[in-house]
Amino acid sequence: MAVKKGDLVRAIREKLENSLEAQASDSRFPPYIFETKGEVVDLRGDYAFVKFGQVPTPNIWLRVDQLEPMN
Repeated sequence: MAVKKGDLVRAIREKLENSLEAQASDSRFPPYIFETKGEVVDLRGDYAFVKFGQVPTPNIWLRVDQLEPMN
């Protein structure tokens, strides 16, 4: 999937669990990253900076292959 700024996305649980990112930090990801819409606000290489606006939380960097589009 070609991700670009402004796209609405959510994380794919199966691709995020047991990933390098999960091993590098707390692997208990908050449910909102899988259930709510996040907006891609920046892109750098294979990573997208995603803002989840439904809840007051910090933005998060995720690999683009760990994201799926939301309508």
